[in-house]
Amino acid sequence: MHKLSSRLFATTVLGACLAAPVTASAANWSDTSISYRYGEQFREPAISDDVSKDIVGFTHVSGHNYGQNFLNVDILMSDSKDPAKGGDTGAQEIYVVYAHQLYLGKVFDKNLSFGPVKEIALTTGLDWNSKDTAFAPKVRKILVGPTLKFDIPKGFFDVSLLYYKEWNNNGIVGKSVEFDPTYRIAMAWGIPFNVGSVPLSFEGFLNYTGKKGKDGFGVKTDPETWTDMFIMADVGQMLMGKPRTLRAGIGYEYINNKFGSKEGSTGSETSTPMIKLQWHF
Repeated sequence: MHKLSSRLFATTVLGACLAAPVTASAANWSDTSISYRYGEQFREPAISDDVSKDIVGFTHVSGHNYGQNFLNVDILMSDSKDPAKGGDTGAQEIYVVYAHQLYLGKVFDKNLSFGPVKEIALTTGLDWNSKDTAFAPKVRKILVGPTLKFDIPKGFFDVSLLYYKEWNNNGIVGKSVEFDPTYRIAMAWGIPFNVGSVPLSFEGFLNYTGKKGKDGFGVKTDPETWTDMFIMADVGQMLMGKPRTLRAGIGYEYINNKFGSKEGSTGSETSTPMIKLQWHF
């Protein structure tokens, strides 16, 4: 990254930390889990075959008087159709997402609710990844903007409009890439419901990211749509009388123009069912 870009990224990292002065030591609530996901129809740009992936995730969410923190770390293990550099084994990737929400109504002691919206938050986010393919991506993203938090009994539904800035690496041409700033419309939800005596939850996210200029090959990017959604059953409550300990479910991932790749290009669209197991502790 250029020095100015590096400083901008570092400043945003520091800002995200400073925006969350009340950390887990003073959390009002927290939830930590380990999960396993599996699907067989993932796609990667420039790869024409479906890719199977095992995904192990660590998620931590906590709330304090003035907001909340979200941290997710995924380790993604592809089959050999998405090969690691210099071999015929599958690639491995680590992807880290951190976000902090600062509740503006709490900070300014104002009632900012209106209609179905219960609070307005300032969201600051960071993404970081590394993958051992020939492309050798090294995603660095910063995101910041307002979030509307809707009033969902025992659940949540958030809608955000975010400033989006990305840096990455292109190992094929051997250079770092700084993309143009753009926007992201982001939704995230967790909505509990019951079917008879079965406790379920509909949860996931949907991101729409605008064009971000040219990629490392000099090709103009297209907008990206990415959604993951799951129906999860509270197995722990049903079998052991321990709610929100062991959960299992089925899901679906859809991506159009993955990483901003051109509409219709090879590997730009993912459409895959998934299974998921999650243990909360």
